[in-house]
Amino acid sequence: MTDPVYSGMPATELGTEGWQKPWSGTNGGTCIEAKRLPDGRVALRQSADPTGPALVYSRSEVISFLEAAKAGEADFLVA
Repeated sequence: MTDPVYSGMPATELGTEGWQKPWSGTNGGTCIEAKRLPDGRVALRQSADPTGPALVYSRSEVISFLEAAKAGEADFLVA
């Protein structure tokens, strides 16, 4: 059986509740929204397009990214 939750699926299929903007900025309302899924995975979507695609990551992928970002390994993305 195929997992009904997949990266690139319409964010609306993950429901409207539980989305948070942990990285809100002063960029005119364009933010990344995150939602923790029941199985521990994390979905991300762009707030300006809440009906667009959601990127779905495993808990371990999110932990690895956050640890690397805290260590400065993602600084090249904004340098």
